[in-house]
Amino acid sequence: MMRRGPRPLGMHMLASSLRAMAAMTQPLSSSAWPNWSGAWPRSSTAQAQASRIAHELAALKASPEAFRAAILQRLIAQDRAMLAGIAAYRRHPHTRQLPEPPILWREGAARLLDYGHPRDPAVLFVPSLVNRAHVLDLDEGASLMRWLAGQGFRPLLLDWGWPGPTERRFTLTDHVAGRLDRAMSAVPGPLALVGYCMGGLLALAAAQRRPEKLRGLGLLATPWDFHAAGAHQPRALSAALVGFEPMLDAHGALSVDALQSLFAMLDPFGIAEKFRAFARLDQAGARAHRFVVLEDWLNDGVPLAAPVARETLAGWYGRNDTARGEWLVAGLAVRPQAYAGPAFIAVPRRDRIVPPAASLPLATMPGARVHVAQAGHIGMVAGENAESAMWRPLRDWLRGL
Repeated sequence: MMRRGPRPLGMHMLASSLRAMAAMTQPLSSSAWPNWSGAWPRSSTAQAQASRIAHELAALKASPEAFRAAILQRLIAQDRAMLAGIAAYRRHPHTRQLPEPPILWREGAARLLDYGHPRDPAVLFVPSLVNRAHVLDLDEGASLMRWLAGQGFRPLLLDWGWPGPTERRFTLTDHVAGRLDRAMSAVPGPLALVGYCMGGLLALAAAQRRPEKLRGLGLLATPWDFHAAGAHQPRALSAALVGFEPMLDAHGALSVDALQSLFAMLDPFGIAEKFRAFARLDQAGARAHRFVVLEDWLNDGVPLAAPVARETLAGWYGRNDTARGEWLVAGLAVRPQAYAGPAFIAVPRRDRIVPPAASLPLATMPGARVHVAQAGHIGMVAGENAESAMWRPLRDWLRGL
């Protein structure tokens, strides 16, 4: 299997180079190289730290040049370890071999996958539009769908698919009031609706439109107040939209690599650390196997339709339309309090993609039950401890409906 990840590889390599340049450019002494800005490429905080280090070196009568050389050697060793991890990942023998479930309904690129038996209570899962749906059916022993089927439920997974010419013109209204609404209608009788990440927002909008169809609503790692943990980072993501407009106009979608670049902005050096850690694992062990399974999913993304990219980046991240009560679907403002039925709000404590503060406002829903999972954003649904962190609490809530 030829792997392309981590995507976009060039950007991750550039981040490592910039880290080395940032560490080496500003001399650790009272003198400085001439450049356009004495603070470049460091922040004022980093400048103060460099000054402190310079004074400590002077007090120890240590050579700044030797200190700089030691830093460079450490960075080279870390980059070597990162490259070793990437190489080990790319040559890992794993391939995903789970059998495809039956298709209950399909329309355009979208399919509704049926993992259970018609006699069991239906639970329809709505994933994000920017990643493959099979994060919820990842691998043997790492499939929430197949596990719930074994617990007496009928899990149904809405696979949005790869957006074709029609889907690239879709707005969020087209997804919610169109595809998702019709997928719900394809399931006889009432159902529980469960959304993950961005899919949780789509599920919430659908629940407000069709409460009579639902037995309950589950929202897993779902953001609501995009500025709750600070507005700087989401606004920075929103500001990147301007640079992507030529791509959106030309192709009708935001590419997978562009999306991965935006996610990388949340933790620019996290990828390097992740692959350094992978290089230290037993490559034949269970942890290495799970890493490869998750990384394959992460790198097998889906483009985001241009209208949806504009709505989400400008509206959700930039203006915080959701928390301001200004996000409209089919002309109706989406408000968590408008859904009065039972709701399960799962908040991963270690989530870096959707900070807990962004999800907790959903706890104000009238029928909300909040579960704080001891996991991260992806680990909660597909990690080694996902069963105890979130699967069992979700199952117990579903049984109580």
